[in-house]
Amino acid sequence: MDDHQFRQLLDFFNLSWKGYRKVRKGVKRRIARHMQTLGCRRIERYLQYLAADERVKNTCVELLTVSISRFYRDRRVWSVLEKDILPNLVAGRTRPVRIWSAGCARGEEVYSFRIAWEALKLKAAVRARLELIATDVNSDYLEQARKGVYDRGSVRELTTEQVERHFESRKGGRRLHIRPELKTNIAWFCQDLVAGQTPPGLFDIIFLRNNLLTYYRDPQKRAAFERVIATLEQGGTLIIGAHERLPEAADRFVPVSGSNLIFRRH
Repeated sequence: MDDHQFRQLLDFFNLSWKGYRKVRKGVKRRIARHMQTLGCRRIERYLQYLAADERVKNTCVELLTVSISRFYRDRRVWSVLEKDILPNLVAGRTRPVRIWSAGCARGEEVYSFRIAWEALKLKAAVRARLELIATDVNSDYLEQARKGVYDRGSVRELTTEQVERHFESRKGGRRLHIRPELKTNIAWFCQDLVAGQTPPGLFDIIFLRNNLLTYYRDPQKRAAFERVIATLEQGGTLIIGAHERLPEAADRFVPVSGSNLIFRRH
């Protein structure tokens, strides 16, 4: 599959070439294998399959998803969360703290938050119960996230103490398994933000990193963004990716601690 064919596929789904440009090599390989499985040699025939068969289309959507993550990615974000946002959020609070990881991929972000939550409980009197919702359009990613098994390279931002406390080393130390107690208070759902699927209720913190704002074009991005932030509490926190920007007219948000990745809804 060449770039011209790949751009035709992105056009079909209203996806952004700019967002995919640097990660397209691996995605193109996956799509090419799918085309081969279907007996499609030409992109035009493949697009016909996508238009005619919802199952084929859904498979393609999953193949187009990109997971590039690690624990405590963008360390500055986690520092602000641990030192500022979370202590203020739980102070004197008894009702549940609700967190949504929108586009959770293989779970690194979700378990990173659980690690931060456990650290908070060691420092402060936390009476509020945690409700952590994790969603992704890719069911395979979600299954991997539920298992919680990772390569050592994905934990390079963590301290030795954090790794020893929250992971079990198996198979000669090559793979790290999340400890069972860290898997509690997490609900996993397969959802598509662009299709208008969001979890019920309102959230105190929403992670919206490296998915919607990167890979979709402006019309789809703006519409889905509005649906996402409709689930964010007044005064709630929105966290985006390092190379992302809020859509235009997102004047309901102010930066937190001078960060261009963390915003509070006012």
